[in-house]
Amino acid sequence: MNQLSQAVSIHPYFKVQEGKLDAFKETIGRFIEKTKTEKACLYYDFAVCGDVIACREAYIGAAGILAHLDNVGACIEEALTISEMIRLEIHGPAEEIDQLREPLAALNPDFFIHIAGVEK
Repeated sequence: MNQLSQAVSIHPYFKVQEGKLDAFKETIGRFIEKTKTEKACLYYDFAVCGDVIACREAYIGAAGILAHLDNVGACIEEALTISEMIRLEIHGPAEEIDQLREPLAALNPDFFIHIAGVEK
């Protein structure tokens, strides 16, 4: 299996309140500044579709995700004052996903277990 396939990715989707898209984009800058300091982060970026903002991010292992969520907790709280998290996906190998089930249960994520991929 490809080393990147061993990574764990997280995909939150935020529906931004009407008229608050620019404010949410300002919050994105704070998310990025905090995330830049994380050694386990493989990639971290945002995309927009209408009033929905999605974040694509991946980390080395479950510990990387938990450290990230701790690091950006205040940013998440700020974002949720002007948006609603409408979906949260976590993708990765079963052994990493199993480490996240309990700590992330309150967020009600959909867990996707890696089953196959291209090996390079």
